[in-house]
Amino acid sequence: MINVGVVGYGYWGPNLARNFNTARLSRLAAVGDLNVQKLQLAKLAFPEIKTYSDMRELINDPAIDVIAISTPVSTHYPLALAALESGKHVWLEKPMCETSDQAKRLIDIAHGKNLVLHVDHTYVYGGAVRKIRDLVTDGTLGNILYYDSTRINLGLFQHDVNVIWDLAVHDFAILDFILNKHPVAISAHGVSHIPDSPENLANISMFYEAGMVAHINVNWLAPVKIRSVLLGGDKKMIVYDDLHPTEKIKIYDRGVTISDNPDYIHKMRIGYRIGDMSSPDIDTTEALYTETAHFLDCVQNGGGTMTPGEAGLRVVRWLEAATHSMKHQGMQVRLAS
Repeated sequence: MINVGVVGYGYWGPNLARNFNTARLSRLAAVGDLNVQKLQLAKLAFPEIKTYSDMRELINDPAIDVIAISTPVSTHYPLALAALESGKHVWLEKPMCETSDQAKRLIDIAHGKNLVLHVDHTYVYGGAVRKIRDLVTDGTLGNILYYDSTRINLGLFQHDVNVIWDLAVHDFAILDFILNKHPVAISAHGVSHIPDSPENLANISMFYEAGMVAHINVNWLAPVKIRSVLLGGDKKMIVYDDLHPTEKIKIYDRGVTISDNPDYIHKMRIGYRIGDMSSPDIDTTEALYTETAHFLDCVQNGGGTMTPGEAGLRVVRWLEAATHSMKHQGMQVRLAS
């Protein structure tokens, strides 16, 4: 049985605790938090666990095999570094670290010690995103032309990261997973409407080779919650609504065709294709449940997860580039290949 210690019992920590406690291969052994009241809540929910207000004591507990870190991003690096140096496998919330240099350091240590370093890009493990990846990979959509996301809600305002690091990180992780290519440049604009606070609204453009582009709209100051993605291919197109209770994915056999017939040289050369719409069956298992089982299997049997440190590093690099662009009025930032 794999013993798991969860560091941070705030917004996401209880979900981690629940899943690790019910997973077949693990048990929740300990929870750590600086807030005594949160530790009391954890003990009430899981009476058999140890609780720690000193994270170093939890990390150095020889009975713990895995450290799952669900704390503010500014604490990710020192906590993950301490856990890896203590020989623990690490589950790290998104974004992985504050800087790409920190992420690279963690990856190197994990490889050197043959430990699993996993980044919680939860959407990747949901049935909808995995289905979209299948449709992209098998060519159902054809060549991907664009990705257009709206990810908005009222709050939660963060004090240590801007809205890109909080919300756009999900789209970056999805794009990294579903596509077999990476952006070559990023541009972003954003603004803060709250004095002395990070940007709460931003628009990001990610440019790929062959003309593919991704547009991402993120906003903490919207009257409604929307989680909607349009994914357009030259064969078919997808509408992905993560908030829809049943039909999260709709596939449209719609698009345009361009004619090179010389007889139409003086006419509009674009024709419109209007076909059927279908909504495929998708796995409705909780994404975090699937992710937890996958991670524990990798810990037990070896190998990297679907979202290893390297995936987290790529996302952090894109977050850095988008933030740099935003600070320079949308200047396009080129990305290393």
